[in-house]
Amino acid sequence: MQIPVPAVESFVRGRFEHYDRAYLSADPAFTHAHITVLAPFLPTPDAASLEAVAAILAATAPVAFTLRRLETFPNGVIYLPPEPAEPFRALTERFVAAFPQCPPYGGQFPDIVPHLTLDWRSAEVSVESTRDRLGDTVPVSCVADRVDLAWYEPHRSRVLTSWRLGDSPFPV
Repeated sequence: MQIPVPAVESFVRGRFEHYDRAYLSADPAFTHAHITVLAPFLPTPDAASLEAVAAILAATAPVAFTLRRLETFPNGVIYLPPEPAEPFRALTERFVAAFPQCPPYGGQFPDIVPHLTLDWRSAEVSVESTRDRLGDTVPVSCVADRVDLAWYEPHRSRVLTSWRLGDSPFPV
């Protein structure tokens, strides 16, 4: 489950084109640039699970946030943390409480760090080169107004369904 961030879609889609075209989605609803809410999720969610998701998201107000600072995880992932991060962390915590069988990132990381992945540090990629490639894309102000249940599969990545956050006035 992910929150789409269209404001940086062009950049992130370009990185998918560079690294692995098999995961480029032809689905017009799919946004490669996103903040993960919970992954992995249930491989085949039943109606009761989808109703639980809908209830959590209906009780969650849209969130205005800013992306401005580039950070790097110890594994080399270069990312943008949303500011404020707490509403995203709290949303993930609500999902973990409702779906304890789905720990974030399979339980690989002890802390929930909301982020939008941009690239991976390498001999050719650094925080500085990423900042240069982003140009005037950031800083950017955004609104999280929906969550997509996205499916990632080579040549078949797509949105399975979407939910609006709270009473968002923004179109889905």
